Formats: sequence, structure tokens, C-alpha cells
Amino acid sequence: MDTHERPMAGRTVLVTGATSGIGRATAVALAAMGAHVAVAGRDRTRTEDTVREIRAASGEKADMFVADLSSLGQVRLLAEEALAALPRLDVLVNNVGGYWNTRHVTVDGLEHTFALNHLAPFLLTNLVLDRMTQSGTPARVVTVASNAEALGRIDFDDLQGERNYSGARAYNQSKLANVLFTYELARRLRTTAVTANAVHPGMVSTSFGAEDPAGVQRLLVPLLRPFMRSPKAGAATSIHVASAPDLEDVTGLYFANRQAKRSSERGYDEPTAARLWRASAELVGLGTYRAPSR
Repeated sequence: MDTHERPMAGRTVLVTGATSGIGRATAVALAAMGAHVAVAGRDRTRTEDTVREIRAASGEKADMFVADLSSLGQVRLLAEEALAALPRLDVLVNNVGGYWNTRHVTVDGLEHTFALNHLAPFLLTNLVLDRMTQSGTPARVVTVASNAEALGRIDFDDLQGERNYSGARAYNQSKLANVLFTYELARRLRTTAVTANAVHPGMVSTSFGAEDPAGVQRLLVPLLRPFMRSPKAGAATSIHVASAPDLEDVTGLYFANRQAKRSSERGYDEPTAARLWRASAELVGLGTYRAPSR
């Protein structure tokens, strides 16, 4: 195959939440495009299944890491293992995420939705940024958000939903946080060769939210499933933003249907983004941010 058929040849990609749905489809497709893919999932058997599918579809070996990214300790362990195993990292796809209708608390005492959907990609990205700048070629951070961000609001007085929890409110807040994080990251990386973009995959038929679904999900999802996108179709925008040659220098944007779109106006609120960054850094135990060395 030539470089047109394998445009990701020589690139190394880490995909989180890669054991099913959009994440798995993203990992398999990028491997088929020639990338060396590393996958992270919380279930060892399902992660091994993803690695076998990558091998069957592309003939490529894949690295695998097992970690529950709702735990800050396991996010740090994933970063350590990935840095030890991967001499370079060209693309990080922050795909992991979930929805819980009732409030759950992680091992760190954090609200589960906020911890997994926002704090995990925030911490992991910061921990691997130095490696990404050292790859010798431009690198990319792709964070899977959702158009639910348009309904989100960052409640700094109740980030953990301790006083007033709603599954939908927590999810919408976390997706807005993904967008704010992406735009702020792009601003902070403007002197580097690393880009940061967010994507909306669309309504995809997966097991998303199945652990603790809302009543409306139980009623509507079976009716809507025939009209939902397949995981492969849902992964198309993530794959495009991770690999398209013409996006090499494109940063700080929100993509849907493989096209750059405007996110909600709240996503462009720079003071809120900066405040969220500080609050997130404190929650995950990061010191003062510094731009990674080039």
C-alpha cells in the first residue's frame, strides 16, 4: 500500500474507551490507515478483543492498557505505562465517557460523570503532552464531546452535583467542559506543534448509558435505535480529525459531520475556560501549568 492508502503510517495513536462503540471503531480504522494504535479500556477481556480485531482488520499489532479512567490514580498509571511503551505519541483520542442517571462517586470522592468525562481526559492529556511535542511531527489531541454541550452550564458552586444532581445536567456540563478544555488547551499550545480539537459524533447506536439509564432512555432508545448511526459512522469525525492531512495546523475548533462548526457561545467564554482549567488542575493534583518543551 502507498501513503494514500495508509496515510497514518509511522504515526502512533492512543485511543481511550476503545473496547466498544465509537472508540473501538476509531481504533480499528486508524490501524487500517497504517497507524500503530494503543488502546485503553477498563475491561481486560474486551480490550483484548479490540486488539484482536485490530490485528484481523489491519494485520497490525496493537498495544493495550487496562485502566478504569474514573480513577485519577489509574489515569496516572495509564500515562506512565503509555509513556514507557510508546517512544512517540502523535495522536491522543480522548474518547472515554459515560452517562449515569443517578449520582455515583468515584474512588477519589468525585462525581462519576465529571470525573470520567472531563477530569480523565484533562489529566491524561496534560501527562502525555511532553511526549507529543517530542514526536518530530505535528501531533493532535482529539476530544470526543457532544452537541449536548449546548445545554451545559459550568456550575462552579456545585461542580460535583452534591447539592442538586441530575444525570442530564451532569452529562451536559461535562460535555461543555470538554469543549472549554479543548479551546483552552489550543490557546495554551499555540507555540507548539500540537493541535487540539473537539468532535461531536452524532447520535450513535451503542451501549452508552446502559449501566444506569434514565427513564426516558429506556423508553426512547429502542424506538430511536433504527435511526441512529452505526459506531463506524459515529467514529467518522474522530477519524477525520485525527488523520486528515489538511487539518495538520488546524486547532481550537469543534467538528461535526467531518466539518468545523460553531459550538455553543458558552464554549467560547475564555474566563470560564481558564477558571475551569484551574479548578480541574486542583482537583486532579496538577501543579501550575507550563507549556511542554518543544
